[in-house]
Amino acid sequence: MMWIPLIGLIVGVVAGLLLPVKIPVVYSKYMSVAVLAALDSVFGGLRASMEDNFDNAIFLTGFFSNTLLAAFLAYIGDQLGVELYLAAVLVFGVRLFQNLAIIRRHLLKR
Repeated sequence: MMWIPLIGLIVGVVAGLLLPVKIPVVYSKYMSVAVLAALDSVFGGLRASMEDNFDNAIFLTGFFSNTLLAAFLAYIGDQLGVELYLAAVLVFGVRLFQNLAIIRRHLLKR
């Protein structure tokens, strides 16, 4: 089960590099928080797998709910004229680095 998030990440990166998709500038905030939320879920899934605590349903629901919540925060912030997407960037960035540090420790202990 550990390979599901990793394979998804690799497929997504390869598809992003090979497909000529142009994202309009007005959607850049939404895409940035959505990508961070997705990466947070992938690294969280890898961490859970290394701790023998991976659950497919939790991973998938977390992936989609984090991504949708982050995009919703960015949208609400745009409507209010407040840079609310920065809160999502901060939270997901911190969680991403925490998960990466824990994964690194697991790999170095082996």
